[in-house]
Amino acid sequence: MRITHGVSLVLLGALLPVAAFCQLPLARQPEEVGFSSQRLERARHQMQADVESKRIPGAVLLIARQGKIASIMPVGFQERRTQTAMKADSIFRIASMSKPITSVAIMVLAEEGKLDIGAPVAQYLPEFREVRVGMDKAAPKRPMTVQDLLRHTSGLTYGFFGNTPVDELYRKSNIMAGKSLAEMVATLASLPLLHQPGEVWEYSMSTDVLGRIVEVVSGMDLDVFVAERITRPLKMNDTGYYLNAAQAGRFARPDSAATTPANDPQVKPAILSGGGGMFSTAPDYGRFCQMLVNGGELEGVRILSPKTVALMTSDQLPPGTERHTPVATILDAFGPTPEMGTSFGLGFAVRTDAGRNPMPGSIGDFSWGGIYGTLFWVDPAEKLVAVLMTQAPRGTLVPFWRQTRTLVYQALVAN
Repeated sequence: MRITHGVSLVLLGALLPVAAFCQLPLARQPEEVGFSSQRLERARHQMQADVESKRIPGAVLLIARQGKIASIMPVGFQERRTQTAMKADSIFRIASMSKPITSVAIMVLAEEGKLDIGAPVAQYLPEFREVRVGMDKAAPKRPMTVQDLLRHTSGLTYGFFGNTPVDELYRKSNIMAGKSLAEMVATLASLPLLHQPGEVWEYSMSTDVLGRIVEVVSGMDLDVFVAERITRPLKMNDTGYYLNAAQAGRFARPDSAATTPANDPQVKPAILSGGGGMFSTAPDYGRFCQMLVNGGELEGVRILSPKTVALMTSDQLPPGTERHTPVATILDAFGPTPEMGTSFGLGFAVRTDAGRNPMPGSIGDFSWGGIYGTLFWVDPAEKLVAVLMTQAPRGTLVPFWRQTRTLVYQALVAN
């Protein structure tokens, strides 16, 4: 079965009730915001070829510029096994694209004076007061701060990317088997850090710890705070930590069950993972990105101030920070390494150099992806937002992401 229904907005408007899910305004045609309709077709044809070669089951690519959606392309299958066509409002596990949302939650509380991102983590989570470093349990040279958590210089790790003795301890501790986020973070705090705080960019469970700080400081469960302060005000109605019965029919599934976790998406998880537990759609996440490119505001709703967004999307890694860790190597062009002209802010990778990287972009663009295939980037210089949703094998992601960025920028032909 060949599915070719996801094309330009001109055709999409004739085929689907666009207003039901495309919550950002629609450009009359892609050319209104500087995109070539013909060149956007290249992107659709290539994505369709990727479906037919079984590189991906299907995908949704949303492109917005100057606050308007230039194109939204659902291609392939929401579920290949049942031949269910992909829809523009299909719902995906976004994995680490949860991290920017949790990071914004932290900054909301910081703006309200309820927490200080320069303060020690132990000020909010006392269980970290006695944390030690490495298997020899050395004392930290300085305390881990909330800022360290936001930029992944906390000294924590994930446990499943590296092969150090500390990584092995993480795996043996089965951290994610806890009964609550509080219990999980307490277990994490009992384990040694992999690095001294502030010295190494190590992708880690830092954002899950941030989620627990949100709970402690706000007095709300993480999912409640995120809903009340971010997703509901932004009308991100299909974004959350589990699905209701009405949403379940739009849940996108990978071709292989091994690609994503087996947990039931309709059951509220015991651990609300600020680092990787959320679901969303391309239109919803597009609204989140547009809020950021607007300097913290969307349609009269202000989530953050412009200066806070500028802080989050600036280079936050001090000179001398070691960045060549296992995840940075896996991410290649998307890793925050000097060789690629990128660094890391407070929740996002940030481009710091126009060259070095094999992908097009601009100095100051910021981005992140999820291990199941999702990707977003915001290019403030071009007033551009792009959101890719798919559920694909980990080994295909970096080449597919590189291809997606190239296909988007090749279609941008005018100011």
